[in-house]
Amino acid sequence: MSALRIGTRGSLLALWQARTVASLLEARGVATEIVTYKTSGDRLQDAPLTETGTKGLFVKELEDALLNGAIDLAVHSAKDMSVTLPHGLTVAAVLPREDPRDAIVLPRVRQGSGGQAGAAAAARLEDVQQALGDTPSFGTSSIRRSAQLRAFFPRGRFGAVRGNVDTRLRKLDAGEFDAIVLAVAGLKRLGHADRVTLALDVEHCIPAPCQGIVAIETRMDPPAAVREIDDPVAHVSFRAERAVIAALGGGCQLPLGALATPRGRALEMVAVVVSPDGARRVRESAAGDAGNPDELGRQLAGTLERNGAVAILDEVR
Repeated sequence: MSALRIGTRGSLLALWQARTVASLLEARGVATEIVTYKTSGDRLQDAPLTETGTKGLFVKELEDALLNGAIDLAVHSAKDMSVTLPHGLTVAAVLPREDPRDAIVLPRVRQGSGGQAGAAAAARLEDVQQALGDTPSFGTSSIRRSAQLRAFFPRGRFGAVRGNVDTRLRKLDAGEFDAIVLAVAGLKRLGHADRVTLALDVEHCIPAPCQGIVAIETRMDPPAAVREIDDPVAHVSFRAERAVIAALGGGCQLPLGALATPRGRALEMVAVVVSPDGARRVRESAAGDAGNPDELGRQLAGTLERNGAVAILDEVR
């Protein structure tokens, strides 16, 4: 059998994801080859994500390569994927989920003329509020994050920040922002867990649907070894959260958060839609059978819609 060609973006995080998939497959005796691509999202580094038409922005080139047979599987951050896949493609597997929460990251603290100390540590949101003061500047390109954080930083200033994780951390430490907001999962996977000042509780900030999940996309006849590395627990959450997006007609750059947590045979979900200024929010929860995650996601989306979520989303589409 020839080596399976794994398509990926070239960022450090994307390569970490692809290499993790390669290692899992190679442990099953399958040879692999990693092929890197530059996606539309990688080429548009200077434009805010909200202005670039983000559906599939980081996955289109990889999906095209799958469809034309240039690669055998594509590895994505699941939160970047459109809910409607191109005809002929499927998500064959997902990896175990990393911490799905968002993190507030403060600059490293310089000590005298010497080196740097570690990131400021804070166990509570109140500590971060006190450390940042009344009018902090946040770097985040996510309207979902800024909309939810306005409840706790009403005079905060939120500006777009692009680039990979390391680039964003450098901009923070160079003083471009008082704080930035990143996914805990990406920081952990790249060895930057020490930079997490505060992992935001879901009560404060509901993460993006599928945040922390790595998805493996293939043609409709995936290799058996790919199916074997699927994590069924993470796949339940993946399906439920994508069902919310699909039902609401959302995308990865809308102020929509959703998180599904399997607990044995049960599945608990929470979701929120927030106006960009943070003034209006519709937050709902639901629980049901983990064996039917798509239906629970649709039910939760229906509750959100009845309580005004679609009206908010329509204003920013």
